[in-house]
Amino acid sequence: MQTTDVQEQLFSNLKTYFGYDSFRAQQQDIIETVLSKKDCLVIMPTGGGKSICFQLPALSFEGVTLVISPLIALMKDQVDGLNANGIAASYFNSSQSASEQHDIIERVITADLKLLYVAPESLAALQNIITEKYISCVAIDEAHCISSWGHDFRPSYQQLGFLKSTLPNTPFIALTATADKATRSDIAKQLRIEHAQQFISSFDRQNIELEVRPADNRISQIVKFIKRNQGQSGIVYCLSRKTTEQLAKKLKTNGISAKAYHAGLSFDERSKVQESFIFDRTQIVCATVAFGMGIDKSNVRWVVHYNMPKNIEGYYQEIGRAGRDGLKSHALLFHSYADVIQLRNFASGASNEAFQIAKLDRMKQFSESTTCRRKILLSYFGELLAENCGNCDVCKNPPQIFDGTIIAQKILSAVYRLKESEAIGMIIDVLRGSQNAAVLDKGYNQLKTFGIGRDIAYRDWQHLIIQLINQGFCEIAFHQNNALRLTEFSKKVLFEGAKVALTKPVHIPEPKVKERVKRKPKAAPKTRVKKRENTLFERLRQLRYKIALEENIPAYLIFSDATLKEIERERPLSEDDFLSISGVGQRKLEVYGDEFIAEILDFMGSKVKKPKKKATHLVTYDLYKNGLTIEEISVERKLSTTTIYSHIAKLHSTGKAVNIYDFVSKSEVEAVKKAKTDLDAPTGLKPYYDHLNGDLDYFKIRLALSVVDKN
Repeated sequence: MQTTDVQEQLFSNLKTYFGYDSFRAQQQDIIETVLSKKDCLVIMPTGGGKSICFQLPALSFEGVTLVISPLIALMKDQVDGLNANGIAASYFNSSQSASEQHDIIERVITADLKLLYVAPESLAALQNIITEKYISCVAIDEAHCISSWGHDFRPSYQQLGFLKSTLPNTPFIALTATADKATRSDIAKQLRIEHAQQFISSFDRQNIELEVRPADNRISQIVKFIKRNQGQSGIVYCLSRKTTEQLAKKLKTNGISAKAYHAGLSFDERSKVQESFIFDRTQIVCATVAFGMGIDKSNVRWVVHYNMPKNIEGYYQEIGRAGRDGLKSHALLFHSYADVIQLRNFASGASNEAFQIAKLDRMKQFSESTTCRRKILLSYFGELLAENCGNCDVCKNPPQIFDGTIIAQKILSAVYRLKESEAIGMIIDVLRGSQNAAVLDKGYNQLKTFGIGRDIAYRDWQHLIIQLINQGFCEIAFHQNNALRLTEFSKKVLFEGAKVALTKPVHIPEPKVKERVKRKPKAAPKTRVKKRENTLFERLRQLRYKIALEENIPAYLIFSDATLKEIERERPLSEDDFLSISGVGQRKLEVYGDEFIAEILDFMGSKVKKPKKKATHLVTYDLYKNGLTIEEISVERKLSTTTIYSHIAKLHSTGKAVNIYDFVSKSEVEAVKKAKTDLDAPTGLKPYYDHLNGDLDYFKIRLALSVVDKN
């Protein structure tokens, strides 16, 4: 196939299955590299579109794309989303029965699947099909888990190196949202893809507002914050299990829908909390860091850190769970000295204690910084931002600054003369002209920069150097004893006369522990609560939620908030116009287009004429009247059989001449009728499915209900 044909097919599949007209930055290059059967290492922020980099090429490969994923929840979420888009995908893990696992293996052998998700622990059970006869591509998601330099190292990931030996001609794509230079190098080495082409996207999530506050009366602040953002989904991260439960209880007493999530809960309890959050039944989850990696929920509007995270990688990944749809979101971090002490205690005695402490110090410096916070995050991952972001608390309330160019030149000159091999402490010792043994033994007292900063206190030098690091003028090499290194910005300061703005050091004494004094509680100030308006967006959101209950899938898998916002703005009144909306593919147009267009028309009033184009379920009806079977209609219309069955149910409920008993027996209808009475008429289909012990498929339950409801 010619290059132009490949690109045309890519764009066609992108719109048909994912609803997008164009790729995001680097996506097309990554996908074309995978299709050319070359290995890739992809570093792309959460919400940046990593998944499509292996999901889209999977449609072009003859065999199966094997996706290694660390969490069962992540697999289910991704598979549900793919199936909702009309892509054949499944997962294989320990939660399934032997017969279910056998069926999945058969689907791989018969090329009935395009993507198969599996945890590292389950690979042994798939050894008979892990051959190049069946596997066309391997994707390793959350690839930082393989590296001991990463922030979420998992020993089970270390076995993955054998895959490249088993599948030497198969393209590998390793993906993660957070990996510094040391981690990236280790990922490639461990997976045996040392020559993989690296794609490092911008880490700049401009839609997320960054804010840090002192941890004074946190619960009261969080309650006010949530009430100002009423109706929005959010996550509150806590260090301990006890705190998650206490906070969830406090929020409930304030009328806020919240649940706790932590490793102390049983698997079933955790699954229920996660499902309730994904399906928008629970607004907020108070969780330990174990929560979130497996969630692809696009409409999380904010993330709060009740406690300071242990490193910037973890913080960045966790705040990235907000605003995945690109809409305005908020990340609020509470910082306290007590958190720092607790995290230092956690690191104490670990084999890589010094490494963990160094990363914790960077997190502490971020929290206490008077520099644009986005600059700090981006420079940490090797990306330099020339201008302040304007969307963080520091930029919105800027501190007093002074021209620190001369000071910066002294610091950077010292780093240069020390051959970028020493940590901050030694840099300061040289600048201050210290006569200690470490300086004298290495002959650093002979350097030109020795003693040029005697007039500045040690603590102030720390503050100033940290500012340079935060602004990207130098960086810490954690994997090389925390040595300070120069960057591209350094050269501009040293040799090109670039100016550097710094803030004066402010000495804040560490808080002393005081005895608690009982005081009368102050009356809480009134919090303004946003009222939900009867906007088109709100009506579309409610319609989406209703459909999600009926189909037993998360609402955001139908359409994201960003897509609903565009529908509200553009108000498409024909199928062609609806298809032009970003996030609307051919299948979603067929399945949901009628209802959403009808909602727009109803909102706009009767003055607008309804489009004359025949509704999608009526097209199915014409084919049904011509004697085609469900399977034949499915092939003819290029829709799944599940979608065709939903059309049949709608046709029957609206009075069309459909013999419903061609598809569901009278005994099955009676069973559903009894279940409806026993369950007190639930809104979704899953309660019926569970009540009937899975004996009836969802489509049969839907058809039976169309009979029961009509009678």
